[in-house]
Amino acid sequence: MPEFTTRTLALIDDIDDKERASDGRSRYGSYLALNARHLHDDGEPLSPAAFAAAAWRIATSPVMAPGYVRIRPDLASFAAQAAEYDPDVLLLRLTVPLRHQALAHRPTGRPADWSTYRSAWTDEQFAARVEPEHFDRTALLLTAELIRPVPDELLFDPSTARPGPRMTHEAKQVVHSLAEYANTHVGPAVASLLAGGAR
Repeated sequence: MPEFTTRTLALIDDIDDKERASDGRSRYGSYLALNARHLHDDGEPLSPAAFAAAAWRIATSPVMAPGYVRIRPDLASFAAQAAEYDPDVLLLRLTVPLRHQALAHRPTGRPADWSTYRSAWTDEQFAARVEPEHFDRTALLLTAELIRPVPDELLFDPSTARPGPRMTHEAKQVVHSLAEYANTHVGPAVASLLAGGAR
């Protein structure tokens, strides 16, 4: 299994996808079939942005758990969605919990900060941030939202509206492109943000 780094936000493990597949081909392909209603527009293929958004949503938790695309645990959310102003524009939208140390001016009164949730399956460096277990004082929980438009050349018209090997191949192709793009173009921004004392 590939490993997360400070600039790696999403990972895909095709070997695991095949090994866990009930049909012997692709666990993700089975999830695409189960969610077929989200993969067409009245029987016609979706637009490139809508197909990419649907493929990403199905590939990630909570639809697939664990996801075909694994999101770094310290990110609160990571979605691919159409822009409100133009449904043909795809945006990557990430929410990153920040610690008080990231602030230029820290609040007075020592409010509670994010707690760290560690599990046996999570790398210590990228443990999830959760609300404090006990609220005995005010808590100030900061997040930053990063939004990055996806270039049109990463998107394409799907050739089918029906789940099957061809759609699985195309969905894998687009989510691989999105993960690679996010790691290359958004990963450094997240790393820089978190290096500012947020860890």
